[in-house]
Amino acid sequence: MKTATEPLLVKRAAGERGRTQLSWLDSWHTFSFGDYDDPEHVNFRSLRVINDDVVLPGNGFGTHPHRDAEIFTYVVEGQLAHKDSMGNGSIIRPGNLQYMSAGSGVEHSEFNPSPEQPVHLLQIWILPNVRGGEPRYAEKPLGRDAKPDSLTLLFAGKPRDGAIAIRQDAEVSFGKLSKGRSLSVEIGAGRGVWIHVIRGRLGALDEKLGPGDGAAISNAPRLELSADQDAEFLYFDLA
Repeated sequence: MKTATEPLLVKRAAGERGRTQLSWLDSWHTFSFGDYDDPEHVNFRSLRVINDDVVLPGNGFGTHPHRDAEIFTYVVEGQLAHKDSMGNGSIIRPGNLQYMSAGSGVEHSEFNPSPEQPVHLLQIWILPNVRGGEPRYAEKPLGRDAKPDSLTLLFAGKPRDGAIAIRQDAEVSFGKLSKGRSLSVEIGAGRGVWIHVIRGRLGALDEKLGPGDGAAISNAPRLELSADQDAEFLYFDLA
């Protein structure tokens, strides 16, 4: 049995997540969401939502409101049309992350504009550490900026290295690791890490993680990641 001070990894297997199936949407929920209520999986620190969605062609989420939520959208495959009450309108393409801080209130819609191809996306919510404030919007394209065998910092409470500022003591990074390579990441005292695997297979603390798997990591001053296959993942460093 591990003690309270030993590194701890708790796996959230892809197939054990909650699921919502509609005529136009197939959504897997890492944490409680909508009609999926699971007291054992409500959040991890400030990370509140990871929804793994596939939206059929010509469908999407109609205009709806949010407030006091840091919302991130990552497109895995296909494309997603975004519109919001701040006047933003754009097409999010594979490998790009969109950020919207709902602040005191915002309305938005997300729609699959393709007549033929489904869109596969991750919708992520982080709880802010302040309430209210003006809504914000930003996009973070990866492309050539995604460093191989490394973490690429995208969003941070205290911005550095080109990261976009968010309303929480958290950092969101994109990880890319080639088959057979490893990566060592330092973790600050008292902080926790969540990993969500997008593609490939990762090893961490003697656990194997595949597509859709998540892992909560606590009490680890350093994390060694290895790739059994070329892997892409999101890495959350949380207070």
